Amino acid sequence: MAYITQEMKKELAPGINNVLKKYGCKGSISTPNRTSLCVTISQGPIDFIGKANENAQEHCEMTGRTFHPIEGSYQENPYRYATQSEIELNPTIHIADQFLNELRDAMRGTLYYNNDDMMSDYFDSAYFMSINIGKWNKHYQLEV
Repeated sequence: MAYITQEMKKELAPGINNVLKKYGCKGSISTPNRTSLCVTISQGPIDFIGKANENAQEHCEMTGRTFHPIEGSYQENPYRYATQSEIELNPTIHIADQFLNELRDAMRGTLYYNNDDMMSDYFDSAYFMSINIGKWNKHYQLEV
């Protein structure tokens, strides 16, 4: 069963803070419901919103859907890793994807495990993760 304690958060915090510091971002770490580890990035030099809009617009063009731009904040998928070829093919998103990959690894640390077996409807992971870029009431501040 997914569960994270304050002690587990304290153990993971130095690694997460090192990633934030390395890329010049400011953020906070929380465990809002004791099943999730949440990192909220409030400001930094990386254009996460621009990257997310590029990806969403490209996806909408391919699928024929209407594009609705992201403004101010959004929730990043903490389980999707950018492949090395994706990073190499698009150098404009290199820093954002590299940051998110490193942040995900730091959030997992040595405590994370995932024994999910969807074939038998059995789900068992150490804890859930969420990465927020800004908040609904306090938007991400891009430092230029």
